[in-house]
This record gives sequence, structure tokens and C-alpha cells, in this order.
Amino acid sequence: MSKLELLANALEYIEEHITEDLRTEDIAKACFCSRSSLEKLFRFANHISVRDYLIRRRMTKAGKTLVENNDISILDVAVMYGYSSNEAFTRAFRQVWNQLPSDFRSKKRISEIYPRMNPVLESGDDLMKTKFDLSNLYDLFCSRENCWFICCDINSLIPINNISRKAGDLAILESMKRLEEVADDNDLVFRIGGDEFVILTDSPDETKAQEKLNKILARNGECIEFEGQDIPLSLYGCKVKLEKMTRYSELFSSLWKAITDCKEGK
Repeated sequence: MSKLELLANALEYIEEHITEDLRTEDIAKACFCSRSSLEKLFRFANHISVRDYLIRRRMTKAGKTLVENNDISILDVAVMYGYSSNEAFTRAFRQVWNQLPSDFRSKKRISEIYPRMNPVLESGDDLMKTKFDLSNLYDLFCSRENCWFICCDINSLIPINNISRKAGDLAILESMKRLEEVADDNDLVFRIGGDEFVILTDSPDETKAQEKLNKILARNGECIEFEGQDIPLSLYGCKVKLEKMTRYSELFSSLWKAITDCKEGK
């Protein structure tokens, strides 16, 4: 089995069993490999541990469940995703979302902060990496006519990660928050890469898209606070309208190109 197949199988197994009491050993056994081999591969391709990826996917899905099902109690959602107590679930939820489940539910917006990862092979196993699954975003894009994307990218995330990985996670959350705060009810906020984000608007109005982008960029330089240290956070940003495309892979390439062109001043 190739490294690509192994990683794809592990990611698939996680999604299929995400509500169960799942350990790294269980995933490795299901994929017919050792725990150490799976862990090494995950860190190489995803830059996080298997456990951290599992928690982030669970809490992303739990957040969606909280917002979409207001009649389900937080404890029931905790049990649904494998937690036996509110306290354990709340700790995991705050680790990912930096807020309480009850506060998250009150915002009434579904965000994909840690979408499912898909492994891709660029040129042999040594260059294998992962990309986020944009199938939900693609389906919505295909259902909307002449709508604008607002694309953003964190300016210099690596120095923030060098301070601490937790500081980098806070930067990602704050970036998503800035997009969410300008998004309308029918807009979709989505993370499409390590530090790239988009709003798929529900409007063909270019002026409205530009106004939202201006509000996001006006906050450049505002700080996030991490362990008593103020860290400035700025985003690149642009707006783009894309033609309908027949292949799913074209969406990521088109959005990536728009962000790259923006960073290069094109």
C-alpha cells in the first residue's frame, strides 16, 4: 500500500467512525499499519497528530450540529461525538473554537474551520500533501448565479506559528471571525487552505462585495492576544467572480490563483 493510499484510508476511516470512541491505535489497525507509521505519515502530510486532527474534525462537525439543531442539548451533542460529559466536550470544543459551545450556538452561523482533508500526490510520495475538501463549497457555488467570492490570506502566518502553534490557531480563528462578521445570513465562510479563506456571497452585487472586503481589510494590524503578548494580524484580500466550471478541482485552482495574484499585486 502506498503512502497516499494509507493516508486516504486513514482519513476515510476517521470520517466513518468520527462519532465513536476512536483511538490512533484503532485507525492504524484498520489501515493495517503500525501506530508509529501512521503518526509519522500524518505529521509529514498534515503537520499535526492523528489525535489533533480527529479532535478538530469532531469539533467542526459538532459546531455544525449545534447551530443546525437548536433543539438538541449540548450534552446530547457531546455524547453524539464520543464524549461522556459536558466538561470533557467543552474542553475539546474550546481547544478548537476558543469559545463555549453555548456561545458558539448563539452566533447562528456555520463555519468550516477544519474541513476534511484530502491527500494529493504532486510528484511521488515524497511530495505528498493534503488539501481541504471543498465539495460543499463547490456544490453551493454551482447552485448560485453570478455571485462573488471574497478571498483572504493571512499575511505572515509562519512567524506567528513560530511563537506558538496555539498562537497560529488563534490567528486562524480570528481571521475566520473577521470574515464571519461581514458575511450575510446566506453567505458561506470557508477555510480552503492552511491560511486561506473565502466568503461565497449570495449576491451578484459587486459594490456589496467590495464593501465587505473593505471592512475586513480595515481591521489589518489589529492584534490577537496570546499569553500576554499582542500579535498584529493582517490579511491579504480580493474579490473575484468565477465562471461556472465542470470539474471540482478547478474551483480550488481558481481561488488559489486569485489569492496568489492579490499577494503579488496583480
